[in-house]
Amino acid sequence: MTTHLLYLHGFRSSPQSFKALRLQSWLATHRPDVTWWCPQLPPSPRAAFELVEQGTAAWPAAGAAVVGSSLGGFYATALAHRRGWRCAVVNPAVDPARDLAAHIGELTAYHDPAERFFFRPEFIDELRALAVPAPADPARTLALVAKGDEVLDWREMSVRYAGASLRLVEGSDHALSDFDAHLPALLGFLGLLPSPDASTATTP
Repeated sequence: MTTHLLYLHGFRSSPQSFKALRLQSWLATHRPDVTWWCPQLPPSPRAAFELVEQGTAAWPAAGAAVVGSSLGGFYATALAHRRGWRCAVVNPAVDPARDLAAHIGELTAYHDPAERFFFRPEFIDELRALAVPAPADPARTLALVAKGDEVLDWREMSVRYAGASLRLVEGSDHALSDFDAHLPALLGFLGLLPSPDASTATTP
């Protein structure tokens, strides 16, 4: 049973991610007893990981879980590898050091275009340092992978998380815009539903 839930947003995203807000809203309504944290992650992967590790240092290993989307899925996999937590990832980045090498420079934040930040060359090595070979405990990992992802290759994600509980989504997109349709499965995996009946999971 999850008592503490961490959400890690993707590259250039923020706690204003609609998936993060949807989860936060559901918990506030149905499971206010669960500790929720969705921090704004700094551009530096090393700094982001240090923030998350320090902020969850006192969380109970047995009751903690992490959900991550895109780059946040990469971080979530690395954190679960170190902590032994239950982990759910949504269209997770498999090799962000490779993929983000083309994005070095000044960038804007998705949810606030007025906010600018620098993605520095040294961040690529920081990503490499965080990479883990595979989910440490596939049985405790759920991967939601959309075949319609326009940013990441669903086949590569599927291979990486082949040993996990893998849910291939026909169509959809990188943001998993039909997130509500998959919320019951996510909540059930995290042990947040009061029973196997997930019919109330999409209630606002």
